[in-house]
Amino acid sequence: MNSFAIYRLPHGQRFTLVGQTSGEARRLGSFGELGRDAGFALAPFEMSAACPLLLIRPDVVRSFDASEAASCRSLIAEGLQVVRQHADDKPSGCGSERDDYHADFARFYDELASRRLLKVVLSRCSRIDIAGHDSADPFRLFLEACRRYPRLFVALVATPQSGLWLAATPEILLDGQSGQWRTIALAGTMQLAAHELQGEGEQARWSAKNIEEQRLVATYIKERLQPLCSSLSEEGPRTVRAANLVHLRSDFSFTLLNKVRVGDVVSVLHPTPAVCGLPQDEARRFILAHEHTPRRYYSGFMGPVGLDDATHLYVSLRCMQVMAASCRLYAGGGLLRDSIEEEEWQETEAKLQTMKQLFQLR
Repeated sequence: MNSFAIYRLPHGQRFTLVGQTSGEARRLGSFGELGRDAGFALAPFEMSAACPLLLIRPDVVRSFDASEAASCRSLIAEGLQVVRQHADDKPSGCGSERDDYHADFARFYDELASRRLLKVVLSRCSRIDIAGHDSADPFRLFLEACRRYPRLFVALVATPQSGLWLAATPEILLDGQSGQWRTIALAGTMQLAAHELQGEGEQARWSAKNIEEQRLVATYIKERLQPLCSSLSEEGPRTVRAANLVHLRSDFSFTLLNKVRVGDVVSVLHPTPAVCGLPQDEARRFILAHEHTPRRYYSGFMGPVGLDDATHLYVSLRCMQVMAASCRLYAGGGLLRDSIEEEEWQETEAKLQTMKQLFQLR
């Protein structure tokens, strides 16, 4: 099979393989089509001919634990080879990282200062050489991510159209089963100090900037969901840990109106202000026009849709594209009018560590 996804849900003990045995993953024309058929979805930040919305057909669905890893790897061996051979290994969009970020920050900040945008998310790409690196086997990286990050959704996804992607993300886009749905507003970031790593970040003291950023995201999600729901409740915000970082999180639980489907909800939520900005359409257009780094599938979403009557879609944060001789690692952060460039740069450095630590890199 040359298209597959292996994933592990947060706090799960087993991982699931969804594999397509023939042909390419199906291209969907819109987010509204999600939910009509079961499978594993892989969505970009912005749909295009180069980065389509994909659905991997569930010809094979199997559950494994770590003791059965070898048999799982043998099933995906073809897919690992096909996508890596066809991946573009050129450092396109990944130039001088700090200079590019400085130029982008200046442009993005000017847009905020003009008050055309309330918030905008600036991302960056970091390219690392993995040629001859013994620890760079994609399946090993997946298992290491599962071991290191029990709180996160971890997935290894491959198709000939997208290439090979690994994500370890804390952010739910849409999660539900038997008509009960939930999503979260996740924003604000702080790095835990060494003495704090044994806890859940309970001692975190949040700045006004982080609190305001999270409030904007939560308000947006609530306003977008209300017309689609027969009931909607909100809890939070509270501090949650993701790897060596903590975030502010609000939880939304809701029941959809009878005629509303998965694709309808995804269409109004994606891209959320946590990865895009506010107002949504203006921020999205500005990012696409001015960001140095093409995001591709970073800050899109991924996850199983309609398998065993359940859907688990997660925003593709803390992710990387794995190629034959290098990896592209992605990270971003939300900017407000009181953002400081060096602080925002350091936040992205901390987020990149989630993937770098899988290679024992610093």
